[in-house]
Amino acid sequence: MSAPQPRTTAEDLRGAGLRVTAARVALLETVRTGDHLGVEALASGVRDRVGHISLQAVYEALHALAAAGLVRRIEPAGHPARFEGRVGDNHHHVVCRTCGAVADVDCAVGPAPCLAPSDGHGFAIDEAEVTFWGTCPSCSPAQSSSSVQIPKGGHHG
Repeated sequence: MSAPQPRTTAEDLRGAGLRVTAARVALLETVRTGDHLGVEALASGVRDRVGHISLQAVYEALHALAAAGLVRRIEPAGHPARFEGRVGDNHHHVVCRTCGAVADVDCAVGPAPCLAPSDGHGFAIDEAEVTFWGTCPSCSPAQSSSSVQIPKGGHHG
């Protein structure tokens, strides 16, 4: 008995009730293989796969993919929207204040602790967005703890 084959991108589109087009397949695959890409980078990735596509067409397709639950739109404060293929869970993000790099952060405890706020004010909560802010390793000042400073005129020994 063999394991079931993973669904293709086209099957995912059909399963979400969307029409399968070369541009949508290319866009969904670009989102899934990218790392929290913005619209310009996604458009470039789609163009690399299928040729010309307008930015407007990319925006429209992203809207349809997000509405269908196939991609997730994140928009850290002060930064343009980014898109990711990790959907269906309640993970969070960490954003670099310097370069804007974004990475996924799993919930700290259990499957989705942030879905139980101390006071929901009567809302039917179905998602929580937590954004951690800081400085990524690439932008952090270099730690030169392994280098030894030799005073002028001195010696090391």
